[in-house]
Amino acid sequence: MSNNALHIRNLSYRYGERHALNKLNLDIAEGVFFGLLGPNGAGKTTLMSLLTRLLKPASGEISVFDYSLNKHANEAMRHIGVVFQQSTLDLDLSVAQNLEYHGALHGIAPRQVRSRIQQELTRFALSDRQHDRVRDLNGGHRRRVELARALLHRPKLLLLDEASAGLDIDTRANLNSHVRALCKQDGIAALWTTHLIEELHNEDQILILHKGQCLAQGQAQTLQNNHNVKDLPALFSQLTRPAA
Repeated sequence: MSNNALHIRNLSYRYGERHALNKLNLDIAEGVFFGLLGPNGAGKTTLMSLLTRLLKPASGEISVFDYSLNKHANEAMRHIGVVFQQSTLDLDLSVAQNLEYHGALHGIAPRQVRSRIQQELTRFALSDRQHDRVRDLNGGHRRRVELARALLHRPKLLLLDEASAGLDIDTRANLNSHVRALCKQDGIAALWTTHLIEELHNEDQILILHKGQCLAQGQAQTLQNNHNVKDLPALFSQLTRPAA
């Protein structure tokens, strides 16, 4: 097994004549927080749909820890945890019931599921809310439940599709910090997609996506230096502004 959690080569997808993604290349190593930055319509959600097999690529290769998503989908998907942009929790079930159902879908034994639920709820300071219905939680707590659920089957690659959308500033920052801690402490690789530049740091590995095209990829600070700009917003503006 290589140290690449995610390997993408020449990945393309079309909606009719429009390229949603055009020959995208991307590698994410274990333990790395990787930022995918792009405006609405850049192709971020299309990429997430391809990575979770909701869509089938027109061409290209995706592998997760050397397992081809096309040829060995079950093995690849076992390594992946996902937090989608739109919540997929059952609002009328309790927090614990949502997690138990997820565990059952992954074939985890009931006793082990209960143990892992307690571990994850403790990690995200939600133990006292486990019997509450999800509809009674605020947006930040729901996101933490979704993150706990995504980690329940012990994935090594975490996909987050604008997971902070709709959250207030402090809650967004806390969620971002949680994910970074998972990368550092547990060696999880995370693909964090966002259109909010402030969620990314200068030391992060990033890819700037615009209209399905990769405009730049590498460490954020290095890219700023190479393009002679003072910060990440300036880099993003320079790369995505319409041609004169």
